[in-house]
Amino acid sequence: MQLFLNGLIRGTVPFIILSSISIWNKLQGSVGTSRIFLFYSLIAFFLGLTSVIYQIKQWNFLKQIVAHYIAMLITVFPTLLLLGAYPLDSLGDVLKVYLEFNKVGLILFFSSFFIIKLFNKLNVAKRN
Repeated sequence: MQLFLNGLIRGTVPFIILSSISIWNKLQGSVGTSRIFLFYSLIAFFLGLTSVIYQIKQWNFLKQIVAHYIAMLITVFPTLLLLGAYPLDSLGDVLKVYLEFNKVGLILFFSSFFIIKLFNKLNVAKRN
């Protein structure tokens, strides 16, 4: 339950900030920008909420990766499709968005993974 609450906090904070920017843009008459920030707030919420998957100590790393990917696939991917930033005139267009989703996901995953490894090595070196 504590992990869920941590995820909820991690997701809610950027959601509130980005939603506020969305509302501000709507009040200023910039409906398109407002809509984009609204979708970004949803994506940030999902990312924050699911970030705690990697803190489930009973799960091995592969299970955490698969669970996180599935969670992103059922939350962030449809949000990207609804965003309207991509043409979706055919199944091929949806496939292109899916491939882009996976490409960006892999880049972010490996970047985060190596940054965390580097920080862990620096912390171990400091302790010794």
